[in-house]
Amino acid sequence: MPLSRREFIAGTAFASAAVLLGACSDEEEPTARGTELSPTPACADDHDATPEQTEGPYYTPDTPKRTNLVERGVTGDRLVIAGTVLGTDCKPIANALLDFWQADGDGEYDNEGFRLRGHQFTDRRGRFSLTTVVPGLYTGRTRHVHVKVQRPHGEVLTTQLYFPGEAQNAQDGIFEEALLMEVQGSRARYDFVLA
Repeated sequence: MPLSRREFIAGTAFASAAVLLGACSDEEEPTARGTELSPTPACADDHDATPEQTEGPYYTPDTPKRTNLVERGVTGDRLVIAGTVLGTDCKPIANALLDFWQADGDGEYDNEGFRLRGHQFTDRRGRFSLTTVVPGLYTGRTRHVHVKVQRPHGEVLTTQLYFPGEAQNAQDGIFEEALLMEVQGSRARYDFVLA
């Protein structure tokens, strides 16, 4: 029986980025080991693609390539967002581009430089990991992280990721439940599905 995208994501093993990337043999940074991942659940064809959302007014192109957006002076609680980029056929997409940007812990965007902005590529198994901070709130919006995702030579998906349990989710006119990350402490997970 085919799984819905929500069931697939809910069934995906939640693990720290260190463990998730610990098995990588690609150009990954050394990571801590010690916890095994649960087996990936069966995946059915024809998953719904990740919904598109507005880019918003704060996007800046040509961000630096990096997996850690935390630098000196950045406010906010540390957060690691990890996941996989898949096609609707459930196959991982290697070398997919992910370009992230967000507000700091005070709800402020850096519109003059590249603080809390950066891009990376998935490994050969379609995996990514981003070290960042929990974004702060600002008027009219709930907590969110912006991202553009693109398979090699494919179309760009522009969307936003959200945090579960936020009171402001219900008042945010852009919020979409399908874009909720799984969050456990300082770790979050989201699997992108590209059409």
